Amino acid sequence: MTFRLALFASALFSGTAATAADWPGFRGPNRDGVCTETGLLKAWPEGGPKQLWTAKNLGLGWGTPSFADGVIYGVGSKDGKDGVWALKEADGSELWFRPFAPSASGLFPQSNGPASTPTVHNGKLYTVSADGTVSCLSAKDGKELWSKSYVKDFGGSVGSKDGVAWGYSDSVLADGDKIICTPAAKGAALVALKADTGETVWKADAGPIGAPNSRGFMPGQGYSSPVKATIGGVAQYLVLLGNGSGLVGVHTDSGKVLWQYKGTAATGGIAQIPMPVVKDDRVWVSCSYAGGAALLQIASKGKDEFEVKEIKTYKKPQLNNHHGGMVLVDGHVYFGHDQNGGSPVCVDFNTGEIKWGPEKSPGGGQKSAAVLFADGRLYFRYENGVLVLIEADPKELKVVSSFKLPAADQRSHSQSWPHPVVVNGKLYIRDQTVMYCYDVKAK
Repeated sequence: MTFRLALFASALFSGTAATAADWPGFRGPNRDGVCTETGLLKAWPEGGPKQLWTAKNLGLGWGTPSFADGVIYGVGSKDGKDGVWALKEADGSELWFRPFAPSASGLFPQSNGPASTPTVHNGKLYTVSADGTVSCLSAKDGKELWSKSYVKDFGGSVGSKDGVAWGYSDSVLADGDKIICTPAAKGAALVALKADTGETVWKADAGPIGAPNSRGFMPGQGYSSPVKATIGGVAQYLVLLGNGSGLVGVHTDSGKVLWQYKGTAATGGIAQIPMPVVKDDRVWVSCSYAGGAALLQIASKGKDEFEVKEIKTYKKPQLNNHHGGMVLVDGHVYFGHDQNGGSPVCVDFNTGEIKWGPEKSPGGGQKSAAVLFADGRLYFRYENGVLVLIEADPKELKVVSSFKLPAADQRSHSQSWPHPVVVNGKLYIRDQTVMYCYDVKAK
């Protein structure tokens, strides 16, 4: 299969039409953190790749950028409003900024701006504010077309401890004429909305979303986002829910919950963040806090009936992914291990066995790591502002290059969290109110 045909097949699988120049939503066209571009630098020069431009005054936020038709989209909080910004891909100059919801900083003291990544689909943008406002905007000028509220329309709530929470963080999935989002409410764990109007198509009932635990943490949204897969010939949406509710598979047409897994790997408490890794009938799932990790087999028992079998499980502190995501490359899963840690580890996707790692502080990277794969390399973006390039080799950890990103705006927050993105030979790094663009195309 040629490179272009592979991209087209990937777009069909995700339900979102995309070209080689597009990165239409969180973690890419297939929502898996895998970039299919080639011809990228295999190693970086000392000090890092050439920085082309810096976009400033984006508003405080944790979301990653989306790309479509030469425009970059993202979310940020400015002047008491959560809004979407649009920039020229060529130079990072601002095209427009459109507020769509009140800032949640007053509701959630620990909120540092919206964390959703806009999903670009058929000329529209779909995004979520920290207070749970789902908004559909015109990709051309940001005009609002419709909006819904996870809280008011579906009875959702954000998990909290002693009144402290971080706000809604999911990035919606566009699938044909539906938008799939995660209110994480009783009777509405997952919801399908009509893409053009916001009208409810179905609501998935996964039971009560968790229960208060001994640490005083109240149930609510788990901070993860849905992904689409076909398992046992049945198309379904998978999403990691809030405290105690685990991982669910939901029928794409009816919203019926097909299976639910409540093992330790999917019920860590406080925040369940990483998206599951899915291929064929196998699922790799992990979360932190009191969580762990597990390789699951989702076995078909007949028409729309499934059972979950554990192939390999780990408890904390053996293995867990806090946030920053996991990527599947050539039958192996790579990610950063541990709560507030990003120690690289490689796991065999067929057996669940650890091939190597976890390895602490590679290339000077410390604390949590957001992970991207592109052209044979893993991009580990660390919380301390160090970016590390690692060869995707299941035999051993091979650190290739690293460099220190410019200092973040300390008036906002020092944690460097948003996922790296590679589009058209350029590496993009969002860091709170700014975004950096680097040239990583091989000459």
